[in-house]
Amino acid sequence: MAHIPAERCLSIVQLLVEAPVGMQLGEVAQRLALPKSGVHRLLAALIEQGWVEQDQQSGAYRLTMRLTILGQRHYMATGIPDMCQPLLDELAARTKEFIRLAVIDAHALVWVADAQGARGGLMYQPLLTSNTVPLHATASGKSWLACLPRQQVRDIIGRNGGFGEPGQFGPNAIRSFDQLFVELERTKTRGFGIAVSEAEPGVTAVAAAICSGLDGAPVGTVSVAGPGVRMGERRLSELGPLVMDVARQLSELWPLRKPHKPSRRESEAA
Repeated sequence: MAHIPAERCLSIVQLLVEAPVGMQLGEVAQRLALPKSGVHRLLAALIEQGWVEQDQQSGAYRLTMRLTILGQRHYMATGIPDMCQPLLDELAARTKEFIRLAVIDAHALVWVADAQGARGGLMYQPLLTSNTVPLHATASGKSWLACLPRQQVRDIIGRNGGFGEPGQFGPNAIRSFDQLFVELERTKTRGFGIAVSEAEPGVTAVAAAICSGLDGAPVGTVSVAGPGVRMGERRLSELGPLVMDVARQLSELWPLRKPHKPSRRESEAA
């Protein structure tokens, strides 16, 4: 596959990640603004290398489990399950709400771990169609963007599809940069982001940025989300400091890597 443009192949992979049931050739070509013939060659190369498969009945193209397996291996290697999950579980037990950890991936924020604190009755359990965080409409997104210069915020929002389509988010979702910058200033002042019926109607969330213990740069976010009926101002004022404290503890763990275990050969050489 050396002669196949790597960037276009990766674009196809990223597109298919959002379509677990697969996509037809024409739709892939249309979404990427590429000719069908070229996309067909790229898909054939990805099939040959084991990254993509084609459904024999529908003709749709979808990812194989290869990327999932590699991603799981990388996820385990980061140390998130061993090092971060206990803190998420503890926060979930204290708040009795839904907790999520997100990490920065280039120009995006991606949810990578969670913990459910509610044990019954009314609870929030998102039905995710994507792990990518809507930045302008979530407490997590705001807490990250509040750490960045305004021009960088504009660039990142543009790379992530702007403010979305009408009706795509909740009734209180931010729709302009003017609104966003006002909210980011509030986030900086209080130390944590808040979203009320923004990403989803009836859901309220609080989040704080996780900054690397090495250089102070933002590396992710931790959030608490629940039904808005029990997440009023008083409750938010209680949750904010809790989230900020967990974010501080997570910051001390960065960069997340398990301690290196020497191989048998390395041990013998020593």
